[in-house]
Amino acid sequence: MDVKRVLRSLKAAGAGALAAVLLAGCGSEGGAGAAAGEGWKSLDAQRLTVSYPPGFTELGAAERGSRTAAAAALTDGATTVGKVGVQINFATATSAETAAIGAEASVQLGSTLGGQKKIDVRGTDDARRVDYEFTSTGQQNTPPKGTRMTGVDIVGMDKKDEAFLVRINVVKGKLSESDIDKIVESVRVTG
Repeated sequence: MDVKRVLRSLKAAGAGALAAVLLAGCGSEGGAGAAAGEGWKSLDAQRLTVSYPPGFTELGAAERGSRTAAAAALTDGATTVGKVGVQINFATATSAETAAIGAEASVQLGSTLGGQKKIDVRGTDDARRVDYEFTSTGQQNTPPKGTRMTGVDIVGMDKKDEAFLVRINVVKGKLSESDIDKIVESVRVTG
C-alpha cells in the first residue's frame, strides 16, 4: 500500500468537501428564498428582500397598492387569507423604535398589541418586531367579519436611514409560528 498516495487522496477529498460546504453556504446567502426552505420565493423591494412560503403569489403593482413596494398574498378562492407586504420609506422616523411606534399606531383600531422587541435583521443594526392580533372587517376580499388575524411587523432603518416596514397578516393558525419566524428571519436590507 502506498501511504503517500492514500494521504494525497484524503487531502483532495477533504478539500473537495470543504469547497462543497463553502459553495453551499454562498448559495443560501445569495437567495433569501432558498435560505428559508424548499418552495419559498423572495420579494425584492429595491432596498430590501423578504421570503414567503409556498402557496403565496406575488402581487403586481395594481394589486398591491401605491404605498406597497412589493407583496405576496395567500388566497382561498377570492378571499385573501394571508399577505406579506413591504413598504419602503414607511414613516418619517430617526430610529427603528420610533418607526415601530408608527407601525403600532397604524394597525387596526381594536387590535391587541403584543409589544415590540429589538431583533437582528441582516443589513441593519436597528430593527424591531411588533406582534399583534386583530379581527377581520370582512371588507375588500378579506376573511369574513370577526375572523381572528395574526399580525407581525418588522420595522427598521435601511442604509439610507429611512424606515422600512415588512407587514405579515394572516388568518390565525393559517401559518405555523415556524413559518412566520422564517419570514421574519429572511428579511434582509440590501440598500
